[in-house]
Amino acid sequence: MPHLGARLTHVGPGRVHIVLPARREVTQQHGYVHAGATSAIADTAGGYAALTLFDEDSEVLTVEYKINLLAPAACDHLEAIGTVLKSGRTLTVCLLEVYGVENGGERKLVANGQQTLIRVNRPNTPAG
Repeated sequence: MPHLGARLTHVGPGRVHIVLPARREVTQQHGYVHAGATSAIADTAGGYAALTLFDEDSEVLTVEYKINLLAPAACDHLEAIGTVLKSGRTLTVCLLEVYGVENGGERKLVANGQQTLIRVNRPNTPAG
């Protein structure tokens, strides 16, 4: 996310928001934010939303996700919102929404989707 310039703006139980400024580095040939960047922040928002409901020994991996690109992302920045729909013992399902936001506050849904994640044990990492 730092490479894209994205940042967490809200973290709550089962819900995470990520903002991505529209910069030349994340746009495609027509000047819209690229679908890859849009999808990346949606996937990450859902993953972190799921993680908020797990214990500290758990991690999360995406099993699958589907994104519908509803409108060109011609905006000042994108806001991805991941919301947990169902948190299970093994699998979690999240709603993904991405809004194009103008500096004046106007918002437009530019992408939405659904994601399935799997809970895994946090890998043991050596000290150091």
